[in-house]
Amino acid sequence: MRPTQQQSVRSTTVLGRRAVVGAVPVAVAALLATAGPAAAGTTGASGAADPYFPLAGNGGYHVSHYGLTLDYRPSNRHLDGRAVLTARATEHLTRFDLDFKGLKITGLTVDGHKAAFRRSGQELVVTPRHALRKGQRFCVTVTYGGTPAPVTDPDGSADGWIPTDDGAFVAGEPQGAMTWFPANNHPKDKSAYDFTLTVPEGHAAIANGVYLGRRTAHGKTTYRWHQAEPMAAYLATATVGKFKVQQYTTRDGVQVVNAVDPREAAAAAPVLKKLPSVLEWESKVFGPYPFRAAGSIVDHAPDVGYALETQTRPLYDSAPDLATLVHESAHQWFGDSVSLTSWKDIWLNEGFATYAEWLYSEQHGGDSAQKTFDALYARPAGDDLWAYPPADPGSGANIFGTPVYARGAMALHELRTAVGDRTFLRILRAWATEHRDGHGTTAQFERLAQRESGKKLDGLFRTWLYGTGKPARSDRS
Repeated sequence: MRPTQQQSVRSTTVLGRRAVVGAVPVAVAALLATAGPAAAGTTGASGAADPYFPLAGNGGYHVSHYGLTLDYRPSNRHLDGRAVLTARATEHLTRFDLDFKGLKITGLTVDGHKAAFRRSGQELVVTPRHALRKGQRFCVTVTYGGTPAPVTDPDGSADGWIPTDDGAFVAGEPQGAMTWFPANNHPKDKSAYDFTLTVPEGHAAIANGVYLGRRTAHGKTTYRWHQAEPMAAYLATATVGKFKVQQYTTRDGVQVVNAVDPREAAAAAPVLKKLPSVLEWESKVFGPYPFRAAGSIVDHAPDVGYALETQTRPLYDSAPDLATLVHESAHQWFGDSVSLTSWKDIWLNEGFATYAEWLYSEQHGGDSAQKTFDALYARPAGDDLWAYPPADPGSGANIFGTPVYARGAMALHELRTAVGDRTFLRILRAWATEHRDGHGTTAQFERLAQRESGKKLDGLFRTWLYGTGKPARSDRS
């Protein structure tokens, strides 16, 4: 995620701003096993034990695939949906939860049998007709409808299904997926997706992954998309608008789809033209691009105030500048392919994507990373930059704040200074490669950095990731 210049809802950053369906992502069983207590071992936990968002996600099962069939009418903002979740029980279950907020449920089955359900805030509590054995695969089908609305995050910004004047800007970080489909809504649980999206003729519906085609009949157009590599629910999108759509394939065989609101087309064109070269540069620095598809969604949503790294196809509320394009593209490695296990560790997403901006500038005729670092370090001790440590923001209200982005990037620059350029780049590539399609924690990154460098780095990480206040110059090594 990156705030836009038009509206700094999320705190501003420094420079202005191959799994198959049914496969289990790396270590997901172990992650879900820590998702919190269950009553008598038969009731899936109503959260994934995240300290900042305790009700996000659920325990007792892993979703391997979502099949989402949606019909949206922008004229009255009505959404009809059918979600088919293919899952596996990770414990014996007589009951389990899904995250789902606001929309009316018209039917719910588990393995084809009607299941009892009730609503409790954002929790959809499901009691199947028959208990689910540990290890059993099962299918949940939910039909629903209504007028979706975004949620308000702890920092006051909106995410989820955000209506626009010609459709919807669908950005789910950190909570918003539950506003438009029932989900196990925590980055711990990653899944494959298929989208079948129907909108009025003349509109386009853009989702994640590979574009499979469209058909138009009776005044409606249906778009199909397939996201094969595992994806966290908050990175899913189904953005609707009157877009101009461009499609091409890179020389590496990646399918690119750009969807641009005509009002943003002139400003966006020079930047989107650089997308292939940006991805090529990032692939050289971070390792092979992790997905089969890429692209951009450039909407005209002036009240949103941020861009989001929706997987394979970042979402912009207006024409992005080049730094924002570099930032959101870097997230495809850091945040999308390598995902969080806790929102507390979000600097692994935002600090890394911000430092990608610094590296790109340095290697393309702009300011060096050292110059950017020095300008930041010159800020007084009372500046917001030093308000809290990047690896321990303290609450969900702080996860998009300046320390996570800017001081997170500064921590990486300190690491680079300590180990040298060659080793630093080897660390970044190893992180993206070893955790591809999976998850990572700050502690794991620290261990990897020390393994690759052969140096003791505890003091550096303690100061720059966990220390309070502005570090003294003597603490920079």
